[in-house]
Amino acid sequence: MIVKKTTLADCKIVIPRLYKDNRGSFAEFYNWQSYKKKLKIDKIFLQDNISISKKNVLRGLHFQLKKPQGKLIKVISGKIFDVAVDLRPKSSTYKKYFGIILSSDNNFQLWIPEGFAHGFYTLSNSATVLYKCTSLYESSD
Repeated sequence: MIVKKTTLADCKIVIPRLYKDNRGSFAEFYNWQSYKKKLKIDKIFLQDNISISKKNVLRGLHFQLKKPQGKLIKVISGKIFDVAVDLRPKSSTYKKYFGIILSSDNNFQLWIPEGFAHGFYTLSNSATVLYKCTSLYESSD
């Protein structure tokens, strides 16, 4: 896998290796050892979510103050414009944002650490987004 920096501290683009042949393709979505070594993250993901959205749907910036969630984002089908905003007051990129197109075609993932807001806008007719979270959803935040 290839890991690229973004304009936000600690937020990374992950490009998993894609194996293709005449039957189709295969890629690992997550491998704890690889992510620990290449991304320098040693997280346990406690919750997986799937979001299915129609074209032009905006899933606004979500975050949890009391129990922040780190998120690993992957588009299973379709295309989105994904955004992360750094809300960590002591960060060098505090209040700055980063946006990227994630799609089933480009196979990119986005690692968003705890302390960031996250949202996306659906560009294709529909999009299925899978994301792993480092803490559980808290409706009280």
